[in-house]
Amino acid sequence: MKPHSGGQLLLVGVRGPQLSAYEAKLLRRVQPGGYILFGRNIKTAGQLRTLIDDLRALSQVEPIMTIDQEGGRVSRLRLIGNEPPNAQQLREKGDPALIRRHGEITGRLLRLFGFNLDLCPVLDISFNDSADNSLRGRCYGTNAAQVAKNAGVFNDALRRAGVASCGKHFPGYSAATIDAHHDLPKIERSRTELEANELAVFRQFSAEVDSMMICHGWYPAFEPDKTPASLSRRVVTELLREELGFAGLVMTDDLDMGAIVNEYSFDQMLRLALAAGNDLAMICHRVEKIGEALAVIEKLPGRDVERALENVARFKTKLALPMPFSESAFDRLNQEIWDLRVATLGEERARVPSPEDGARSPVELY
Repeated sequence: MKPHSGGQLLLVGVRGPQLSAYEAKLLRRVQPGGYILFGRNIKTAGQLRTLIDDLRALSQVEPIMTIDQEGGRVSRLRLIGNEPPNAQQLREKGDPALIRRHGEITGRLLRLFGFNLDLCPVLDISFNDSADNSLRGRCYGTNAAQVAKNAGVFNDALRRAGVASCGKHFPGYSAATIDAHHDLPKIERSRTELEANELAVFRQFSAEVDSMMICHGWYPAFEPDKTPASLSRRVVTELLREELGFAGLVMTDDLDMGAIVNEYSFDQMLRLALAAGNDLAMICHRVEKIGEALAVIEKLPGRDVERALENVARFKTKLALPMPFSESAFDRLNQEIWDLRVATLGEERARVPSPEDGARSPVELY
């Protein structure tokens, strides 16, 4: 193993729109496998591309560069441009061509900035569109067949545009009654219910998405003792890898969320995440602790680390390089997003943010 290659198993956030000297030194030493950017990192189009170029320049191995660019309120790039329609608005319009257009525009937009992975599509089923949960507006359907059809169109278009995709939130988060950003939800769905609904979608996408994100929900159907799916070998390895046959990259949801930090110590969560079968441990906010994270990983059993390193390296062979950047290219894509929004919502509705999209949540959703 090369010095500090364990850092390749970390997907980390950075603090702001520019790297401090402290961050740059830490990141150069740890060599994370990838970076996830948020609203706090985005001020202008040119600034964002510069930040991504700086992160790539620090990396000895081409890094995964990712973001949540779904549409609607979970569209980080709406801070500097137009807001794409969300999944619910697109499926209510009922035109697959618009969903395909959304995926294709999203792919070109992300490559313009230097992103190579989009953390979508959401593969959860909306059992109740009015539910006050973190998935409002983000689901492509109210049943398994509708999600599979619509999310499949977006997924295909995104990947054809050269951006890798990520199915989330495995094994199906829609029945959660509390938000994992704050605490660990107990999802009391029977195996029969999950098979007929949530898992039916994920089975269909097991060979269609490049990566999967594991959610922080406790599923007694799989784990009798209180354990989040993201830290469960029964869910990650036995269910996703062995039963569903998923061979792509597997990552945890953000390990800085309340569902994890309220239940586990820092080193414990990392040990459990890798032992469960994840390839990437996502640390979005505690940037100052990634050196400690590397130290924990370097002490883990070699079989867990080597397996994950091989999977990360295999995934990276498929990553597309950034497109040349220009403000004019961004302006043209931004106009395409507006045109898509109007085509989906109509001119009048397009100009007024929908209730669930209008105000920025104090928590950035994943």
